Amino acid sequence: MDTTVPDFGPPQGEREHTAAADIWAQAFALAPEDARGWHKKIEAGEARMCVLREGGSVAATIVLIPMGQWFNGRRVPMVGIGGVGVAPERRGQGTATRLMRTALRELRSQGAPLASLYPATQPLYRRVGFEQSGSRQEIRVRLHGLDFQERTLALRPVTEADVPALRDVYRRYAQRQQGWIDRTAYTWNRVTHPRGETAYGYLVEGRAGIEGYVYLTRRLVSQGLVQELNLTDIVALTPAAGRRLLSFLGDHRSMAQEVVWRGGPADPLLFQLREQTYEVKHLFHWMLRLLDVPAALQARGYPAGLSGALHLEVEDDLFPENHGRFVLEVENGEAEVRRGGDGDVKLHVRALAPLYSGFLSPAALQGAGALEADESSLRTAAAIFSGPPPAMPDMY
Repeated sequence: MDTTVPDFGPPQGEREHTAAADIWAQAFALAPEDARGWHKKIEAGEARMCVLREGGSVAATIVLIPMGQWFNGRRVPMVGIGGVGVAPERRGQGTATRLMRTALRELRSQGAPLASLYPATQPLYRRVGFEQSGSRQEIRVRLHGLDFQERTLALRPVTEADVPALRDVYRRYAQRQQGWIDRTAYTWNRVTHPRGETAYGYLVEGRAGIEGYVYLTRRLVSQGLVQELNLTDIVALTPAAGRRLLSFLGDHRSMAQEVVWRGGPADPLLFQLREQTYEVKHLFHWMLRLLDVPAALQARGYPAGLSGALHLEVEDDLFPENHGRFVLEVENGEAEVRRGGDGDVKLHVRALAPLYSGFLSPAALQGAGALEADESSLRTAAAIFSGPPPAMPDMY
């Protein structure tokens, strides 16, 4: 029987676990105990750490987080990628590229249609087919501008018994958004226990149950005399819930100057403010990779009432199965994909990612030299992939 440890897979034994933690400590400037603690969180959540072995030792690490991502009201299975680290002595030798190619091949073989990540460097991930596909913004609001006096809905601390209903509230809200993730235990832990802290949760209730909630931590600024409210999550299903949460945050004016949270470029909570007493700052563009082009196109949601067909010709250097011509036929929000067609829209799988997410229009991609199409095909593609700008408040 062959007992050889494969070149890619979970770390085996204490030596490989220690080597992986050491890579993380150096790659992400973590204390050794924090690197080991991260590994424990991965094991406790619905995530998986893998290593690439070269020359008999651990050369690189990666974390794979199965979840989902919402596009036009439908959840598409997606694997989030994090923890990509390379041993210092292995840098500059193509190790990270080999790691990513190996991991993506495994994910595709397991049936994952999409992979997503936040890049520390874009050239590496572009080499394996990722491209910018959405944004993450920092929203900073001055508390003196939160002059709401909404008190009609009840607000109280979150209890353990509330968690299942609260997670359902998040899912209902995320389904309306473009690009938001369907959280797992691993990503929920980042909401409730960010970087070792404990976030305090408060929910808003109406006659029909929970209508919104917020999780927050408090940080001291200005030599410890003033706080900043850091929201790890805020969701309002109704306008009244939004006003009640903004009133609650505004009630902290005597001890804090600003509240900050992460979201997209057009947060509906900001629309309710009387004045523009806020700043929206770009933090990251997250990147997307279509691992299985037909499956990803078919799983996505599309505008209701729209009928049309788009003839694609896709180039993919890593997966021959994605290479070639496909016909995407859309009917009332759902799609069918088949091989063949005229190939009227020509693009690399990289460019297909921002088209798929709605991050860039077909015309913008054409203007960047990433897409070739005639005017009729451009209009069809614009209609099929229309929607709000994709965003992702979560990190992973």
